[in-house]
Amino acid sequence: MTIKLEVQKRDAAAETLRAQGKVPAVVYGPKQESVAIAVDKQQFTKTLNEAGESTIITLTGLDEEIEVLVQDVAFNAARGGVEHADFYAIERGKELTTNVALEFVGEAPIEKTGATITKVLQDIEITCRPSALPSHIEVDLSVLDSEDAQIHVSDLHIPEGVTVNTDADAVVASVSAARTEEESETEAVDMDAVEVEAKGKEDTTEEAES
Repeated sequence: MTIKLEVQKRDAAAETLRAQGKVPAVVYGPKQESVAIAVDKQQFTKTLNEAGESTIITLTGLDEEIEVLVQDVAFNAARGGVEHADFYAIERGKELTTNVALEFVGEAPIEKTGATITKVLQDIEITCRPSALPSHIEVDLSVLDSEDAQIHVSDLHIPEGVTVNTDADAVVASVSAARTEEESETEAVDMDAVEVEAKGKEDTTEEAES
C-alpha cells in the first residue's frame, strides 16, 4: 500500500500554522538533513488513521519525494487533535528497526466458559527492509482453548524477510480463568469485614477523643 502526504516547508511560526489548520512537523533521518515542514491537519489525521506508525508514507511537495515513517506525534487535549509530528526518513534498500502493531483476530473458545483474554502486548519490535515492512501482524485468538493456554511471540506468523527482536518467549495473550460464585461471595464477605473493622476503629477513636 502506497500512501502519499503533501507537505510544505515551514514558513511561519508554529502558532500561526496551527491557527491556519496546519500541523508543524519535522523530517529527519540518517541521510536526511532535518527540515521543518507543515502539513494540513485534517489530511495528516486521516493519513495517520490509515497508516498508523508502521506504514511507509511518501512525503510530496518538497524538492524531492521522501519515504518516511511517523516517528512521534504530540497531541493537545485542550486544543484538540495533533499538535506536532516527527517523520523519520528511511534509507531505501537499508534495513530499518521499528515497532509494528499486533492485530488480534478470531475468538477464543475458552471465553465461552466465562474466562477473559488478557492482551499483554500491543506491538513487537522488528527489523526488515522497507519493502518488507508489514502494516501489522495478526494474532489468532482461536488457539486459546484452555485456562493455561498462552500465545507467545514465537507463535506468531511472521512474514518472510522480517526479523523479530522482541523476546520469543514473551507472552502476547493469556487466559484469565472465570471466577466462581464462591470466590465472588468470599470477596464480598471480606469487603464487609473490612468495612466493619474500619467502622469499629472509627468509633473507638471518637470515644478516645471524647
